[in-house]
Amino acid sequence: MLVALVLVVIWGGNFTLQKYLLELLTPGGFLWARYLIMPVCALLMLRWRFGHWLPPLPRKDLMHMVWLGFIGHSLHVGLVTYGVHWSTAFSSSVILACGPILTLLILRYQGLERLTAAQMSGVALAFGGVLMFLSDKLLGGHWRAGGGDLILLLAASLFSYYTVAVKPLMERHGPVLTMGYATLLGGLPVLLLSVPAGLDANWSALGFWAWVGLFWSILVSAFIGWLAWGWINNVRGVARTAPLMYLMPPVAGLFAWALSGEHYSWIKLAGAGVTLLGVAMAQYAGQIKWRLR
Repeated sequence: MLVALVLVVIWGGNFTLQKYLLELLTPGGFLWARYLIMPVCALLMLRWRFGHWLPPLPRKDLMHMVWLGFIGHSLHVGLVTYGVHWSTAFSSSVILACGPILTLLILRYQGLERLTAAQMSGVALAFGGVLMFLSDKLLGGHWRAGGGDLILLLAASLFSYYTVAVKPLMERHGPVLTMGYATLLGGLPVLLLSVPAGLDANWSALGFWAWVGLFWSILVSAFIGWLAWGWINNVRGVARTAPLMYLMPPVAGLFAWALSGEHYSWIKLAGAGVTLLGVAMAQYAGQIKWRLR
């Protein structure tokens, strides 16, 4: 559990760190650096785990990983990067925390999950909280920040789709092989598209600690972090670790307040609280009802 808490703190602080790096490098420059480093890590991981740089896969599964890599990396990571750049660290963490309810709605649409009345109430409450959370930006005419939040909501829905669609591959091939191939196949389009931005980025603006922060954000927070989270879920179980994700927005908010001077209105704090409460209701109401029977 201590490892999980440390990881939540790392992820919460990464929103502020990434905002800082995006100001220095631009989103395109950051994505270019990310997908120069991440595929190398994925190849080394595959070589270490399976003894092959590219372990063989059935053609059908390989094509499926191409699609999932495009959704999970090319689209999701790309949109998150631009969304964080246009929005704020705290807002980004709250919007991305809506992922569980979007996953539930996708499962309901596919006929794989039946939602109770309490869960639907949670979904409605969460979306009401999002509207509260965005209201100060939209009513104040802060269209760039509000647009960034909407892009993050779209990115969260794409990741929810990825989470549902990747499950059969995870069950057949395991998380290491699936994550490795998805990173390689999904990162290549982003790498190619971001070459001009990467070459134009002001790399000389990065001092020693900025370089440390860049590698920390990519290697520790993104690559090692998701591997560690998968291991934690296997050891502790998803039901016991998932509630820790609700700590991430408060942690992100504290880091942003302390390090970058973010300030929060009462409507924003209330909207964040209502959103997280709605997500928790939607995610756990069905389980509570089942346990009471």
